[in-house]
Amino acid sequence: MNSILKRTFDFWGALVGIILFSPLYLIIFIGQKLTYTGPAVFGQERIGKGGKPFNIYKFRTMIVNNESDGIPQLDETDDEHITRFGKFLCSHHLDELPQLWNVLKGDMSFVGPRPERKYFIEQIMLHDPRYEQLYAIRPGVTSYATLYNGYTDTIDKMLRRLELDLYYMENYSWRFDINILWKTFVCILFGKKF
Repeated sequence: MNSILKRTFDFWGALVGIILFSPLYLIIFIGQKLTYTGPAVFGQERIGKGGKPFNIYKFRTMIVNNESDGIPQLDETDDEHITRFGKFLCSHHLDELPQLWNVLKGDMSFVGPRPERKYFIEQIMLHDPRYEQLYAIRPGVTSYATLYNGYTDTIDKMLRRLELDLYYMENYSWRFDINILWKTFVCILFGKKF
């Protein structure tokens, strides 16, 4: 029953969010078109519930073809591939807004382990095969691990994130989800980076 209620909350929350933030979507789209060329939104394959791939959507913050060598790269806030407007979007977490569409579709939930790319999952699983346990639930726009582990740019941080994600799964409750959403909102409101 909890999963049905969670999905219902996700669906209606995402729908309302898309409607409320539609003016902001337009402003960001215009800002991107004025500052660099290329599509405003990009999709990237991630692994979701059941180990199935899906396309996660974000506002583009990097130049097009920044992985032209075919090797997946971790995003870095001071990366030379990030545009000036992209840095602004990242610093305020506005690049994540298109993920409301992922939540509406059912690819993601508001709260859950952040979805990862297959390449990095394979690296993580060389150290800790428990990652597969995360396939039992939908990945999230925000997570317990995001709040307390920050951005994962090393394998050590990815393994720490896995521990926190497993803790979230073992201790899931509505109260826990609401607490994570509230703390995420406060962090964004006061410009705290994570």
